[in-house]
Amino acid sequence: MKPKIILQTDFPKLNLIKKGKVRDIYDAGKNYLIVSTDRLSAFDVIMSQGIPYKGKVLTKISEFWFGLTKNIIQNHLITTNVDEFPIECREYAEDLEGRSMLVKKAKIFPVECIVRGYISGSGWNDYQKTGKISGITLPKGLVESEILPQPIFTPSTKAEIGVHDENISSAEAEKIIGKEVFEKLKTAALSIYKTASEFALTKGIIIADTKMEFGIYNNEVILADEVLTPDSSRFWPLSSYQKGKAQESYDKQFVRDYLISINFNKQPPPPVLPEDIIEKTSDKYLDALYQLTGEKLF
Repeated sequence: MKPKIILQTDFPKLNLIKKGKVRDIYDAGKNYLIVSTDRLSAFDVIMSQGIPYKGKVLTKISEFWFGLTKNIIQNHLITTNVDEFPIECREYAEDLEGRSMLVKKAKIFPVECIVRGYISGSGWNDYQKTGKISGITLPKGLVESEILPQPIFTPSTKAEIGVHDENISSAEAEKIIGKEVFEKLKTAALSIYKTASEFALTKGIIIADTKMEFGIYNNEVILADEVLTPDSSRFWPLSSYQKGKAQESYDKQFVRDYLISINFNKQPPPPVLPEDIIEKTSDKYLDALYQLTGEKLF
C-alpha cells in the first residue's frame, strides 16, 4: 500500500502561525506543534509533488540527533508521541503520527548556523572566487569536496521562502545577535557537528556540512528547528567518496539533477517530476534514516 503523501496540512482547530518550505508550525498553547510535510523544495522552489515518507524521515532523524546531542546543549523537543500532544490535536492524530514534534516556544535567532567540514556547495563557489568562505581564509589549492583542515563556522542570513540565504562574516553575525550569543552558538554548533559527524562516519555516512538554528527559551540558548537531516545537511556515502568532484548524496540530488537536465529556470511554477525521480529520492531519504538509526518506516 502506498503511503499517504501530505503536501498541505489542514487542522481547523489548531492555529497555523507559519508555513515554511517543508514544515508547518501551529500554536499549541504554551508550546508549538511542528509538522513536517512531504513537500520538497529545490533551488528555493517548492515542487508540486511530494516525496513519500519524507516528512516522517525528517522527524525521526531530528529526534535521533536531539537525543544524541542533548548533553552538549538542550533542545526544543518535548515529544513526538501524539498521545502526549494537547487534546485538540487528537482528532488529527492520523496525519500527525510520525511526522510531528511538540516543542518549546523558543524565540529563534535570525542567523543560520552553518558548520562545514568539507568544501562544497556555495562554500566551494565562494572559495573559487575569493579563497575564503564567510571571510575565513582557507588554504590554497583545495579541490571540490575536500575535507577541511578543521570544521569552520560560517553563519548566514535567514531568508524568506523563495529568497536565498546569504553567507555572512562572523563580524556581521555578531552585529545581528551580539558577540556573547554568537560565541555560544558557534561553540555549540561546532561541538554538535563534531559529535554527529564522528558518529555518522561509523555508519558509513560523511556529513559534509550542516545548517542549524538556535533560539532562546527561559533565558537559555537551546537548539531548535530540525537538526542534521538530509534537508539541512549534505550526507555523502563514505564508500563512494572521492575528493575533486561533486558527490552522491542522501537527499534531493536526483531532483536537482533532473531540473538541471531540463534547464529549469529556478522560478515557479515547478515542472512535473517523473515518478522514478520521486521514488529514487524517497529511497535516499529512507536509506539515510536506516543507515544512521537502523530504523525502517515499513
